[in-house]
Amino acid sequence: MAFLLNLSLGSVKIPFIDVVHSLTGGEASKSTWEYIILHYRLPKALTALLAGMGLSVSGLLMQTLFRNPLAGPDVLGLSSGASLGVAFVILGAGFLPGILAGFFLSPYGIVLASTAGSFMVLLAILVVSQRLRDTMAILIIGLMFSSFTGAIVGVLTFFSTSEQLQKFTFWSLGSLGNLPWEHIIILAVVCIAGLLLSAICIKPLDALLLGERYAKSMGINFKRTRFIIILAASLLTGTITAFTGPIAFVGLVVPHIAKLVFKTSSHLILYVGTILSGAIILLVCDTFTQMPGSEYVLPINAITSIIGAPIVIWLLMRKHKPV
Repeated sequence: MAFLLNLSLGSVKIPFIDVVHSLTGGEASKSTWEYIILHYRLPKALTALLAGMGLSVSGLLMQTLFRNPLAGPDVLGLSSGASLGVAFVILGAGFLPGILAGFFLSPYGIVLASTAGSFMVLLAILVVSQRLRDTMAILIIGLMFSSFTGAIVGVLTFFSTSEQLQKFTFWSLGSLGNLPWEHIIILAVVCIAGLLLSAICIKPLDALLLGERYAKSMGINFKRTRFIIILAASLLTGTITAFTGPIAFVGLVVPHIAKLVFKTSSHLILYVGTILSGAIILLVCDTFTQMPGSEYVLPINAITSIIGAPIVIWLLMRKHKPV
């Protein structure tokens, strides 16, 4: 329903029946409606679906691994690495030759730069995770990566023009639209791979709830499990950030919403519940960004926080209401 609602509402309202006809190979009442659905809204809705699922599962993995309810997908510094890559090509475009500057400022160049930034941080985190036994030390190193990359972005910002700053700001607000089908296919393949890797860790994640020592006593190879969890979360977060920009709130809060709604600590249920919750919430948020009846499109980051924060507060108040 959330998917169909997302396809139906926007600057032009399209009846549900025409949406269904367009998706099933039929013809809509108007050819323009069919074009809008298949060439603009469907890619956007699929991107929202994939990003919602991937970021939510990534957040669940990080919160369980670090046993920290405030851990999110960006806790390892991957989003910051992506931001640094984009900052280099947008804010530092003036230092590149004309041909290179033109390529890197294109959508393909920005995705490539973002992916490269995330990949460099991922390699560093994976190397560190193999050398360190303490999981909390990895968390601290991830935060240090975020601070370091944030500082470099700040320096680049200081020397940038207003036009460059505006373009970087728009990218940092996040966007689910304007992705060609080639990008969506790549995003889908990587997200499915990340979700399958996450599914491998469902049983070890239940053991990790009681701590690292308990997990080892249950015969779990902790170092291998931690590597797979970090790899899965990194693939999901880095790829989604590369194609959509940084999207706040979803990865941090959706796992909490799933726990409050499904009232369980079993990761088999939470895994499926988080996937469903993340997809629905980001689709609903994206529907609001389109401002039905208006030609304006709001930044997805603003809507996810505006809608999500009151929902979490309401759920917590309902769960902990006085007797």
